Amino acid sequence: MKHRILLLALPLLGCGSAAELRPAPGDALPVAPYGANATPTPEQLLTPTTQQRPERSTELLRRSEERRSDEFDLPPE
Repeated sequence: MKHRILLLALPLLGCGSAAELRPAPGDALPVAPYGANATPTPEQLLTPTTQQRPERSTELLRRSEERRSDEFDLPPE
């Protein structure tokens, strides 16, 4: 049974490609965004911005701390 699974999985191992991404023959890159001076390269299009992948804070809270007073936290009138 294990051999069958291995034989079925072998064709899937070659699916990933390490070559540079390029548009299909006869196709062009997307047009430049409105207001941009140049068309972005494939590398620029694939690089996520900080808004798409924000950095996470991994700093752990080691001890509890008092909150500072909030001048704008007023009771309702």
